[in-house]
Formats: sequence, C-alpha cells, structure tokens
Amino acid sequence: GGVGKTTLARQVYKDEAVKDFNPKAWVCISDDFDVFRISKAILETITCKACNLNDLNQVQLQLKDALIGKKFLLVLDDVWNKNYELWETLRSPFMYGSPGSKVIVTTRHKEVASIMGSSDFCRLKFLSDDDCWSLFKKHAFQNKDINAHRNMQLIRERVVDKCRGLPLAL
Repeated sequence: GGVGKTTLARQVYKDEAVKDFNPKAWVCISDDFDVFRISKAILETITCKACNLNDLNQVQLQLKDALIGKKFLLVLDDVWNKNYELWETLRSPFMYGSPGSKVIVTTRHKEVASIMGSSDFCRLKFLSDDDCWSLFKKHAFQNKDINAHRNMQLIRERVVDKCRGLPLAL
C-alpha cells in the first residue's frame, strides 16, 4: 500500500492518450468483491443513470448493451479477491466491447493479476532515497532553495527513513 498504484492508474485514466475510449469507468473494489455491486456501479458510471435493478443478470444484460461494439476503458481499483469464478462472472459483459477495449486492475497481489488474465503487469517499486527526498522537497518546500536551513541533512535522513520509499507517505 502507498506505492502509487491508484495514482498511476488515475494518471492513465485522465491522460489525453485514452481520449478515444468511450465509455470510461472507474470502480473502487477493495476487499468486497460483490459482482452485483460492481456491475451496477460500472453500469451507472457508463450510463450516467441510477440503476434500480435488483437482479445480477438484468444488470449484466444492460451493461452488455451499454458496451456492445464500443471501445471502453475500465479501471478496477484495489482488487483483493482471488476467486476466479467471481472474476469470470463479472467480466462476461466486457466480452462485447470492441477490440482494443482495456481493463486496468490495481492490486497488491500478483495472483490477482494472474486470475484477471493479465498479459502484462507492472510491479511498482519503492522510491530510492534520493527520489524520496526530491519528492518531499517538491511538496514541502515548493522547490525553494532549502540548503541554507540548518539541520537539513538530519531532516533529510529522518524523512527518508520514515517514508520507507512510499510516495503516499511523502
């Protein structure tokens, strides 16, 4: 946690390079992989309408209709569940999107990426001490010259040690 998975996915989602994806949807999953809730959230995001359906099959049929023949981008953020059958149920409407559609999954677990059928995955690494200090200076001091401050080396060591390479901590 805190290494930047969601931040990276957000940058991709908002990037100009994905402007030809329509529709786009972002759903936060966490540890509750409720296929009905997730399907409904995706449908509501794509259609910009509240969904009053109470049946998974009906929600997925509407989701299929909303995606059919469209090049979509879907971000499933913070997926923890490793149950292949649940993923298979959730993904069934996505098969009707046009070629080039993408699903981006952020997760802490390599097994989740494998279950999702990922052909590519990117494992984010911790920041180096120099990168930690550079990022901290940028946000804490707005890139002003701080070399004149006393005890700056001690501050640097403490900050770098406490954040342990995690951008979120910085």
